[in-house]
Amino acid sequence: MTAHPARPRATKDMWLNAAYDLLICDGIEAVKVMPLAKRLNLTRTGFYWYFQDISELHAAMITRWESRNTAQLVARCRKQAISICEALFNLMDCWLDPALFDAPLDLAIRNWARVDEGLSRRLAAADAARIGAIADMFARHGYTAEQSEVRSLTVVYTQIGYISMQVQEPPAERLARVRHYVELFAGSAPADHEVEAFLKRHR
Repeated sequence: MTAHPARPRATKDMWLNAAYDLLICDGIEAVKVMPLAKRLNLTRTGFYWYFQDISELHAAMITRWESRNTAQLVARCRKQAISICEALFNLMDCWLDPALFDAPLDLAIRNWARVDEGLSRRLAAADAARIGAIADMFARHGYTAEQSEVRSLTVVYTQIGYISMQVQEPPAERLARVRHYVELFAGSAPADHEVEAFLKRHR
């Protein structure tokens, strides 16, 4: 008799990770218990050890997005910096390091929010928190309230455009452009040592 490999031991994170994969690839309509169970080679009853229902899984997915993207972006904005250019480079780390900001997840959440009114409200709150954190960053470096607001909107809307259009750039080209985005957003050119420190983090 052929021995079958043992099924992997289920964990809550296994179900959540599988849901993440389905959300990214196929949208929220694909995130159902049976497809998740098949993906994990587990029985559907195992799902209910960790989640009361699919709505509870959805809530956990949204919480993961808020902590993985919005919370980390806000933290980068609050990171200590000598100049606005250094502060902007700290923020730009998010766009180049998936560990700091998950762009595919952000796009999937935005698409999901089109059909979920509650999530749409949470997305609006997340965008407001991001815009507010970036505006505060500009204000700390001497910009007026109006300048801070408009510059923060420019930063956020530029990145949302990148995400929504799913722009694909050679990594070296995108990295080379960042200094010019920083100059555009700040209204002044970054110092050479600030550029070098940023590039060194991503080489």
